[in-house]
Amino acid sequence: MEEKETKMLKFRGKEYPCCASLTMGIIGGKWKTVILYHLMKEKLRYNELRKSMPTVTERTLSLQLKALEEDGLIKRKVYTSKPPLKVEYSLTDFGKTLIPIIKSIAGWGDYVVENYSR
Repeated sequence: MEEKETKMLKFRGKEYPCCASLTMGIIGGKWKTVILYHLMKEKLRYNELRKSMPTVTERTLSLQLKALEEDGLIKRKVYTSKPPLKVEYSLTDFGKTLIPIIKSIAGWGDYVVENYSR
């Protein structure tokens, strides 16, 4: 029997065994998709994001924002013209390619609540 060599997918220095693994590696976890969902509609400041996700810790939110920025999905703009420092987060063009997927995930969540909640 012939062994087929699996082709690893590479993205930003990391390797993934398949396209689904790559996608989940980028947007998986408890908070990344939630952050992207909130940024889909508008630019938000850190505290606005924090208020829209009251159960996330500050450390987790900071780490997840940093990871999303490193992967090129969101951009962080710092306004230093006058105190206090203002930082806004928004989707990059690359991040906007996820909007249909995020809408689909959110729609499925609504479907589950409507049809399978007890």
